[in-house]
Amino acid sequence: MQQPNHYNNLVIFLSELRKSIRLLGVSLILLTLAVFFLSTGLITVFQYHLEEKLYFFSVAGPFLAHVKVAFFGAVYILMPLLMFVLWKAIGKPFHVTGKKLFWFVFATCFLFYSGTLFCYFVTLPYGVEFLLGFQSENMKPVISIGRFVSFVTIFILAFGIIFELPVFMVFSAQVGLFSRQVFEKNRRFAILGIAILAALLTPTPDVVNMALMGGPLYLLYEVGILVIRLLRFDEKK
Repeated sequence: MQQPNHYNNLVIFLSELRKSIRLLGVSLILLTLAVFFLSTGLITVFQYHLEEKLYFFSVAGPFLAHVKVAFFGAVYILMPLLMFVLWKAIGKPFHVTGKKLFWFVFATCFLFYSGTLFCYFVTLPYGVEFLLGFQSENMKPVISIGRFVSFVTIFILAFGIIFELPVFMVFSAQVGLFSRQVFEKNRRFAILGIAILAALLTPTPDVVNMALMGGPLYLLYEVGILVIRLLRFDEKK
């Protein structure tokens, strides 16, 4: 009996998501074009923050780097709209509307921006400094602007996304997918998964930099359990 319910929920989710795809697409294109005219300033901010000189090795290199930064800026600015559309579609099959929908969107955006700022001001500078610390008199870094932009933007977005862990934990508990007890009993597997994720996503393999991602992520895991306990979802089932 579970199979039809999951199938129907997926159909409802995709149907709801499809309604907003055109709006998202148009908004993303227009905002990317607008941010493109500010992309030089954004690259300069990244460059000065990380104190690196940049070079390009192809005719189209600088232009493509500006396009990447513009797209990143558009996604960053549109995150509240993206989260509203996503949560509206996800919540539709489970009747998550009104105030509940607002708080899911708010919490997701808050954690996303918190994760990106933590990455930009803490993890990223340390990681870049560590990686470039292996240079010597006979080996000097020549950093491509395209590779630099890709590295910075993807890393910042990755931090923002993984910081949303507590919200999806709370949602899964509310709709009955996973209970609080499941999260509590599987802490050791969560720690292992977080350690693997930190090793894959951090720019350096050193323990300190991995801890800068893994530590906050595990703390957010515990926050998710605490929020589920406070909201007493298990008692409502």
